[in-house]
Amino acid sequence: MRTDSLTFRLIAGAAIFCVAALAVGGIALSAIFRDAVQRNFDARLVVLLESLVAASEIDQQGRLELSRTPGEPRFEQPYSGWYWQIDRHGGEPLRSRSLWDAALAEIPADQAGTPIWQSLEAMEGQRLRRVSQTFQLPGSKTPFVFTVAGDLGVVEVEIGAFNNTLAWSFALLGISLISAMLIQVRFGLRPLRQIRSSLAAIRAGHARRLEGRFPAEIEPMASELNALLTENEAVVDRARTHVGNLAHALKTPLAVLTNEADDQSGAFGALVGRQTALMRRNVDHYLARARTAATGGVLGARTPVTPVLEDLKRTLLKIHADKSLTITLSSDPGAAFRGERQDLEEMLGNVMDNGCKWAKGVVAVAAVPSADRLEIIVEDDGPGLSSATRARVLERGQRLDESTPGTGLGLAIVRDICQLYGGSIRLSHAAIGGLRVELEVPASTTDQANETAGINN
Repeated sequence: MRTDSLTFRLIAGAAIFCVAALAVGGIALSAIFRDAVQRNFDARLVVLLESLVAASEIDQQGRLELSRTPGEPRFEQPYSGWYWQIDRHGGEPLRSRSLWDAALAEIPADQAGTPIWQSLEAMEGQRLRRVSQTFQLPGSKTPFVFTVAGDLGVVEVEIGAFNNTLAWSFALLGISLISAMLIQVRFGLRPLRQIRSSLAAIRAGHARRLEGRFPAEIEPMASELNALLTENEAVVDRARTHVGNLAHALKTPLAVLTNEADDQSGAFGALVGRQTALMRRNVDHYLARARTAATGGVLGARTPVTPVLEDLKRTLLKIHADKSLTITLSSDPGAAFRGERQDLEEMLGNVMDNGCKWAKGVVAVAAVPSADRLEIIVEDDGPGLSSATRARVLERGQRLDESTPGTGLGLAIVRDICQLYGGSIRLSHAAIGGLRVELEVPASTTDQANETAGINN
């Protein structure tokens, strides 16, 4: 997941808010629980204190005695953390068995009789909370200070257990919420991935429009994209029409000039013939470039290679029937060119025709798709070219043999069309003896489109 993606931003923002909210809620709940446990602990101390006072009596000799034991068994266990003590000014205090031989610090008698709360460190490292209150018992001339103390460790144990339960419960809740948000975001952004895969299919030539139903928020964008694709096709059709009209308008006058030059003898006729031939070659070249530039970026253009090769083979065998050529084709059935059929025919037609002109008897053509590229290799068994001559062949208008029919711009046109599609052309020595022409152009394969759609989904 990329950090600059919408999915990451939504998940990260929601996760931060969720963690912050759970943290604040956990702290608040822990504080509320602590306060509730503390108040409950204090209330228990008050109840025990009142029970201790209720069980206290003054006998006939004026001595304090207990009619019953306060209802807390831990008062009988030595150093249990639960203690009571009754102090009287000038007298020996009365203590619980749990204090054993120790005693709690005496608090001066307070005639007002209000409870006094204290926290203190006691024996065995215990942290105690005690409540003391002064009472004047019937039959007694002096007040008594009643004290009940309890171990705060009990409170801390309860609070710690609650905090542990709260922590893992909130952790599970947080993970569940983040997982739910992840699923929700992935599901919510699925239409965008659908548009992405649909655009990839259009670019690969497997579709011409965005198909399917989209949510109300995405549907306007899908409609605008389809409208843009329609407008793009219309622009290309208009450009192709204008190019065709221009070609027709120029070729007819050039044909007239050529015929008139052929009827003229002498230097003037030869000059006009050469110039009209040069004009025709330049018109063919630039019209091919203009048409390719207009169609090269069309989305959804996909041309299977095998049918084009087979059509060109039949045509070239008829054109060069006097040479008894053998044209062998080797093409992957799934190989496809990501572009217009006219451009593929223009490139392959020029290269294969050039091979047929110079071949002694064999022209071999192979189409090999690889990832997103398509390599087409055309070889012939003709005389071939030297390394120094190959560069000159690709130069516009450069002809090596004036006796061979043609404009001399075939490979130059192929080079320009390849470049407009982001491809390339290379010349080398063929294994069968002649020239080897390697074309590398964009490929549109079914496996590639399926893989792209699978990744986006």
